Amino acid sequence: MSWYEDRILPRLINAACGSKPTRKQREKIVPRATGDILEIGFGSGHNLPYYDRGKVRRIWGLEPSAGMRRLAAAPVAASGLDVEMIDLPGEEIPLQDNIVDTVLITFTLCTIPDVMSALDGMRRVLKPDGQLLYCEHGKAPDANVMKWQERMNPAWKRIAGGCNMNRDIPALLTSAGFDIQDDNQMYIPGLKSLSYNYWGAARIR
Repeated sequence: MSWYEDRILPRLINAACGSKPTRKQREKIVPRATGDILEIGFGSGHNLPYYDRGKVRRIWGLEPSAGMRRLAAAPVAASGLDVEMIDLPGEEIPLQDNIVDTVLITFTLCTIPDVMSALDGMRRVLKPDGQLLYCEHGKAPDANVMKWQERMNPAWKRIAGGCNMNRDIPALLTSAGFDIQDDNQMYIPGLKSLSYNYWGAARIR
């Protein structure tokens, strides 16, 4: 891992993912998480303030970036929640089958290299009646914006830690064996190529 990836990139991502528009998106979805929760791409702990503490038993926070885990240490300690950090990527979920009530993914599917493998793992650890909650940016519906997403994506990935601005989030979820129960989409404030958001809930098909 380079010095940029370890020291600079986590702080840049932390700032971008803590913007007011993204906080408002988190507020819509995180309180719906219940029981034993697996948060994929825990980051620096931006979701912690939005959990409904009366509904949460424990949280596994999967986060491969050492820099992000360092930033998360203080918020986790102050949260009062039972959080166990796991320093593995999204493709490697070290939990038993059918053990998780809620999988939570916020602004993470854009970055996981083998996203289908990661989604297969999420489906594996979810209980049959569990839920996957998501809030992600991705492919825009407008042809002109999509054109710029395709043009900019290769360079963007290099400077943004592998983030893709053009992934079709609903298509990924359905291809991985999930049925989307609650699908919402809109632009949030920001650069249009990065600000088309999807959020909602899905269950195992």
